[in-house]
Amino acid sequence: MENELHLLIVDDEPNIRSGLARGLEKICDHIETAASVNEALDKFVAGSFQLVIADVKMPGDRDGLDLLRWIKHRDPSVMSIIITANGTVETAVDAMKWGAFDFITKPVDLNLIRQQVTKAAEHHRLQHENHQLKEKLAEAGELSGIVGNCDEFQNLLKQVRQVASTDATVLIQGESGTGKELIARAIHDLSARSKDPFVAVNLGALPESLLESEMFGHEKGAFTGASRQKPGCFEQAGNGTLFLDEITEIPAKSQVDLLRVLETGQFARVGGEQMLQSNARIISATNRDAMTLVQDGSFRDDLFYRLNIVPIEVPPLRSRREDIPLLVEHFLTRFCTRHRRSMKSLTPEAMEALMASDWPGNVRQLRNHIERIVVTVGGETIGRNDLPEEHQRQSVSPCNAIRTLNEITEMAERTGIESALTAKDFHRERTAKALGISVRTLHYKMNRYGLH
Repeated sequence: MENELHLLIVDDEPNIRSGLARGLEKICDHIETAASVNEALDKFVAGSFQLVIADVKMPGDRDGLDLLRWIKHRDPSVMSIIITANGTVETAVDAMKWGAFDFITKPVDLNLIRQQVTKAAEHHRLQHENHQLKEKLAEAGELSGIVGNCDEFQNLLKQVRQVASTDATVLIQGESGTGKELIARAIHDLSARSKDPFVAVNLGALPESLLESEMFGHEKGAFTGASRQKPGCFEQAGNGTLFLDEITEIPAKSQVDLLRVLETGQFARVGGEQMLQSNARIISATNRDAMTLVQDGSFRDDLFYRLNIVPIEVPPLRSRREDIPLLVEHFLTRFCTRHRRSMKSLTPEAMEALMASDWPGNVRQLRNHIERIVVTVGGETIGRNDLPEEHQRQSVSPCNAIRTLNEITEMAERTGIESALTAKDFHRERTAKALGISVRTLHYKMNRYGLH
């Protein structure tokens, strides 16, 4: 049902309705017709359609554009093709504004209609698959670009959701590449401040001479090169969220300045006397053990306790290996789309090698490797030998050989598909029919599991 194309043809001329229905019956799974907008509305409420072809001029007080507007309010995913005997630029613009896939003038060219219906159906299918992918990732734990399904990561996301509804100051700790900024952005996106700015600044990348100016801004002429007034990150964040990355790298003087802002909510631009008010929420992060730095005296304890109202620890990738297949799928989809490549999949052996790696650079390193693979590997199936050299030698040791339920399911699916293909002499249509799936789905899974 979800891959079928149900078409509704709306036109007050019987010959047009019957002609279109006969001409499109081979590319549509189900076709219904309506002679008026009111009849079309009744059929739309009673049934389910992926595509509507409607004439603009209709009997009664409603026309095809009224129908188009009603459909878009009810179900934005439905594709519409508008036809008319008197096409004008204004009508075409109005139709496109309300999301019409195409605007075609009469007399209708049946070949053109078939071509546009095929394109609209494909567009609808891609929209549907994209929606399903988003739902799958959301169920698996994706939030603001974060992907993870293991218990440890689900507990982290639960903590993110809990703290997001407050204005509490948060300190995020974790190794480089674990996604600390994504966690900060997720807290912002789920908070009441989500419509206000999210400003991120890497304090570790700023020289000490520029740190104060970057944080608090400066007035024109405050120092050599200050040719104009410039707001700092506190001012830019406004009522939103200010993310201070590598917070433990700032020098002692800047620690004092930052503590003062946190305590009073006030600051002045460099070279200025006017006190400005900060209402930004502060989220900070570090890849170092902040408590150890407090104990050795390199980081102020009073600042630490101000920042560490709610501590969040992001686990390294090696401690959540079961999330690697989900992350790989996520990055493959992202980078195949970005670099205009056909969708790729990993063989089980390649996935096993990635899961066995230690990933010192964590999710960032995995993301970079997947992007490199997408760009450099020509085929649709990625094998172990296509991986960067350091991963080709990896294998899962016996103590780590326990597989997740998803892996067990995928192995069983691969074995079942391989057996069916062998039994049907690799005839795809007969194999798909025996398995109870579409040929398109079989082709995707054959690529996924390297079955050729």
